[in-house]
Amino acid sequence: MTAVAPVSTSLAASGGQGSRKVKDRTATTLVYACFGVALIPLIWLLWTVLSKGLHAITRNGWFTHSQRGLTYRDPGGGALHAIIGTLEQVLLCTAISVPIAILVAIYLVEYGRGPIARATTFMVDILTGIPSIVAALFIYAAFITTFGLQRAGWLVSLALVMLMIPVIVRTTEEMLKLVPNELREASYALGVPKWKTIVKIVLPTAMSGIITGVVLGIARVAGETAPLLILVGYSPNRNSDLFQGTQGSLPGMIKDQFSNIGNTTILQNGHKVTVHYAADRMWGAALTLIVLVMALNLLARLIARRSKVSN
Repeated sequence: MTAVAPVSTSLAASGGQGSRKVKDRTATTLVYACFGVALIPLIWLLWTVLSKGLHAITRNGWFTHSQRGLTYRDPGGGALHAIIGTLEQVLLCTAISVPIAILVAIYLVEYGRGPIARATTFMVDILTGIPSIVAALFIYAAFITTFGLQRAGWLVSLALVMLMIPVIVRTTEEMLKLVPNELREASYALGVPKWKTIVKIVLPTAMSGIITGVVLGIARVAGETAPLLILVGYSPNRNSDLFQGTQGSLPGMIKDQFSNIGNTTILQNGHKVTVHYAADRMWGAALTLIVLVMALNLLARLIARRSKVSN
């Protein structure tokens, strides 16, 4: 009787271990299956945009010419005007948003206590759910209707700031919380002031995640269309002045070319010929926007690697 008990205990343990292995493999299989399902539309989207837009961006003049003087019946043209407009609007938005968002996140994590911190968190949550068209209408009402200013690209940047700040604040806040408190305490023990500890220890430690949040914010605002339509419009001509006149942009170019896709039949030598110039330029602009965001992402990764605190 005494010899049977260890054997039965061993069999029960092995049975429990086998059950845990089955559950673990089942969960692992489900995770990989869900990942594969989520990857299908992403690959499909990238392949569609790449296959339809690669011809447009690889031809001569795409990155050096604008759409000035061209209609949907004319071949050629480029996206230089749209690239310049998008870069200027996004860079101005980033220059305004990043310092404000990082300082707000530092305040909430390192200093924020009491009703002011709770009110700030509440306002960030509200901004997170604001649609882009609401932000655009607010800027239109505040600057164009109230102050009588003209539509321009810098107003688009202001509307995008309202969309970009909450993304960076939330990401930076989480990254700062991941910094071990032991690093802060060791710095305080050496007599380093709190502000210098944040600048020299906390921020460099979390820099990789902060830059990732900045890139997510850029990707969030780079493809917005509503602020462009309301606050600046679209121009096929090159305009590098953010403070005057209509301005081209990649989302605006996509919409403009999409509106002319149905007009694909022209007369050539007395015969009706179907052309796809507008569709090619639309897919080319979409691919250019994706490449632009990916380039900014790679640049941010490179900066994050160089900015890590050395051991």
